[in-house]
Amino acid sequence: MLRKTIEIATPGTRLSVAHRQLVVERPDQPKTTVPIEDLGVVVVDDIRATYTQAVFIDLLEAGATVMVSGRDHLPAGMMLPLDAHHVQTARHIAQVAASEPTKKRVWQTLIRTKIALQAEVLRMFTGQDGGLAPMARRVRSGDPDNLEAQAAQRYWPRLFGSDFRRDRTAEGVNALLNYGYAVVRAATARAVVASGLIPSLGVFHKNRGNPFCLADDLLEPYRPFVDWRVRLLCDQNNETILSLDHRPTRAALLSVFNETVVVEGRRLPFLLAIESGATSLCRTLTDGAKGLALPEGLPVQGESDEGEEPD
Repeated sequence: MLRKTIEIATPGTRLSVAHRQLVVERPDQPKTTVPIEDLGVVVVDDIRATYTQAVFIDLLEAGATVMVSGRDHLPAGMMLPLDAHHVQTARHIAQVAASEPTKKRVWQTLIRTKIALQAEVLRMFTGQDGGLAPMARRVRSGDPDNLEAQAAQRYWPRLFGSDFRRDRTAEGVNALLNYGYAVVRAATARAVVASGLIPSLGVFHKNRGNPFCLADDLLEPYRPFVDWRVRLLCDQNNETILSLDHRPTRAALLSVFNETVVVEGRRLPFLLAIESGATSLCRTLTDGAKGLALPEGLPVQGESDEGEEPD
C-alpha cells in the first residue's frame, strides 16, 4: 500500500484520533480526517499544535513515522515504531552477522548510485555532468578513494554557483537542502525499521550518538532528488521562495514524494522506491542477496507501475 506524507502547519492545529482516523482541526477551517493506515510520514510544523496521546500510539502502531519541527521549521526529532516486522529478531541477528566485504559492497553501490544521480542532476541543469558519470563507475568496494567527497567538490559549485558552500547551519539554499534531506531521512528510517533492520547499525556511518546510521547510509542515493527539487526552486528567481518561512516552499520540498522514479525497470512512487531500496538492503545484509533496488535516474513523467508492497 502506498502511504502518504502530510504536513501539519496551520498555527493552532489540534490533532486527535477517532475510529482509526486522524482528525485535523484547524482554526476557522472545516475539520478533516485521514485514515491512520494511509499515513507513512507525518510532519508537524506548528509549535502551537496540540495532540491527544492516542495520536502517537495509533500512528506508531500503524507503522507511521512522526516528525516534529522546531521554530526554524527544521525537523527537531522523530518517533518510529519499535516493532515493525514479524521476523524482526531473526533479521537483527543476521544483520549483526553480516560480513565486512558485504557491507563494503553495499556502500560501493550506494555511493556509485548517488554520484551517478548527481551527474544526472548536473546534466539536466548545466548540460554537462562535470565528470561525475565516469567517476561513479570508478567507485570501488567501500569507496577507499573517497570519490564521494571528490564528487561533492565538483558538484556543489556547478549546481548552485562557484560561491556556494555546503553548510548545515546556513540559511537559504542550505536550509532548504537540510529540510528536504531530513524529511527524506525520516521516510528512509521508517523503511529500514519496517524491513526488520536495526536503524543504528550502519554499513558505513558509525557515529555512536546517531540512532539512524543505517538510514543515513540508505539516504545517500536519494539526496540528489532533494538537490534537484531545490535547484528547481532556485530557478524561479524569487528570494521569498528560498526561505523555510514560506509555506509553499516546504510544500514544494515535500512534493518530491509525489514523484515517480524508475527502479529495476519499474516506475514507482518515490516513497515506494525508498521502501523497495530498504527491502533489497535487508535481503543483502541478512540473506547475502546481491544487488540493491535503487533509482536509475531522475523523476519521470507518467503513472507509476502497480506492484506489490515490499515485505
